[in-house]
Amino acid sequence: MPKNKFQEVIFTIIMVFFMVYAMICYNISLNIGGMSNEVFLSAFHELVIMGPIAFILDFFIVSKLAFKLAFGCAMRMVDFKNCHPFSKILAISVASVAFMCPLMSLAATILFKNAGSQFVAVWLQTTAMNFPMAFFWQLIYAGPIVRFIFRHIFRENEAVQAVSASAE
Repeated sequence: MPKNKFQEVIFTIIMVFFMVYAMICYNISLNIGGMSNEVFLSAFHELVIMGPIAFILDFFIVSKLAFKLAFGCAMRMVDFKNCHPFSKILAISVASVAFMCPLMSLAATILFKNAGSQFVAVWLQTTAMNFPMAFFWQLIYAGPIVRFIFRHIFRENEAVQAVSASAE
């Protein structure tokens, strides 16, 4: 969907907010034994730390890897030049979660878990607990919501481009 670097930055910021905030709420709920209204406020404190980490990882590393994985592996299964756009979105989203979940779980383990000598075990458990939530949250809620918001932010720009193209 993003057509230039500025749009990529905006898309990534919106996606990071929706994904990271939800995952922080989920992890706080796991830690305290359930969901409460307090979780929503507490999550903002961690979002200040985890949001920039997620942005840097996604924008500079993971998005490039996810595209390569989605287009490299999926081309054997799906013809990306002729397939439905949803197939592309699905492949990229799945690849993105596959990379981001372990990396963000690693960051959370380092910053918040006090794992000590059980570091690897705690990181693997954190990743295993986070993956189903990240996967389904991305595919069913965050991805569609973010794409909807993004389309509406840049709708005017596309309309201006269409008018100027037809005037030429």
